[in-house]
Amino acid sequence: MGKIYAIANQKGGVGKTTTCVNLAASLAATRKRVLLVDLDPQGNATMGSGVDKNAVEFTIYDVLMGLTRTENAFEPSPEGKFMVLPANGDLTAAEVEMLSLENKERRLAGALSAVREQYDYILIDCPPSLNMLTVNALTACDGVLIPMQCEYYALEGLSALINTINTIQSVLNPQLKIEGILRTMYDPRNSLTGDVSAQLAEYFGDRVYRTCVPRNVRLAEAPSFGKPVIAYDRQSKGALAYIALAGEVIRRNELGTDTPELATAS
Repeated sequence: MGKIYAIANQKGGVGKTTTCVNLAASLAATRKRVLLVDLDPQGNATMGSGVDKNAVEFTIYDVLMGLTRTENAFEPSPEGKFMVLPANGDLTAAEVEMLSLENKERRLAGALSAVREQYDYILIDCPPSLNMLTVNALTACDGVLIPMQCEYYALEGLSALINTINTIQSVLNPQLKIEGILRTMYDPRNSLTGDVSAQLAEYFGDRVYRTCVPRNVRLAEAPSFGKPVIAYDRQSKGALAYIALAGEVIRRNELGTDTPELATAS
């Protein structure tokens, strides 16, 4: 049965969508069967995967509302070699409409249960806020992969996210855990980067991925061409970082490496 990971952080601009698209492509490059679920109304993961969010017949909105079967909404990423469950602005309405539906927190979990066995990895790109869409993602997934910048305010955001995860774990998804913490936009020349990295290692230990994603021009350019960075410039530092991250994710999964539960952050 495939693993479902939510890519989440309540702080915006930390590389969630970049990580979701490029990790999906890097996992697919190792011949893993991958589905990317775009759960952000902006639809950036959809567009970054090379799928026109305004030209698709069905989106994740239709799936969550029960208007179509999950697999009917799948679109292939032309150069990413993975499948996409796309999103566009229609998804904004789902946040309100789901409030009146039965099992509103488990709509996504139900939709993915029907296709889970077809994939090795399902990655969910979450919106940068705690709303009903994010709750659905955290209820549906096995673990949370948290991209974060090595800066002071990022630590505050991480603390809030961990409290959210613990709440969802206690109420809706007892199996939920932190899968890993990924340092993004990494600049080793910055002393604060080193300080924050040291704090992360102290508190989270092996949950911090060894891979760091550097600031990289090619990585930033790739979405405008609708391509994952390994299809845009495979030899770039950004591409090599996500290929390395995919290796870490696969090793953790196949070795069955588990991590202890996190205490509620203060």
